[in-house]
Amino acid sequence: MERVSLTRVVDADEETVRAAMADIGPFMTATGVDGVTVEGDTIEMRNRVGLFEIALDLEIVDVEDAVLAYEQREGVFESMRTEYYVTPVDGGTEVTATTEYTALDLAVIGPVLDSTVVERQRRKELNSQFDWVEAQVT
Repeated sequence: MERVSLTRVVDADEETVRAAMADIGPFMTATGVDGVTVEGDTIEMRNRVGLFEIALDLEIVDVEDAVLAYEQREGVFESMRTEYYVTPVDGGTEVTATTEYTALDLAVIGPVLDSTVVERQRRKELNSQFDWVEAQVT
């Protein structure tokens, strides 16, 4: 299983940060993907990476202490789960996002979606989400 984790301190109190992240549609759209649809506990994301379009169907799941957590139900990974946590710290709120995934062994796109590409793309998406949170709360 591969893992991508990112942490940032946001200059706002915990409740304000939680409230921004609870607006799931815009929060997920902030990843910079091409399309996001949120219906109840289901999130559909579409994104073009290189020559391929990636589709992820995600389900929001309950994880103790997480502000938001979701798992892939259908998509390009064998499994994928992302969890977001917030913790008050001196000077603001620490936001941590961790994605754990196992890639499918796909003959055609496997070399294109190796762990380096996935990690780089996921870091970019998480940084974009953290930028969006900062813009909402400051």
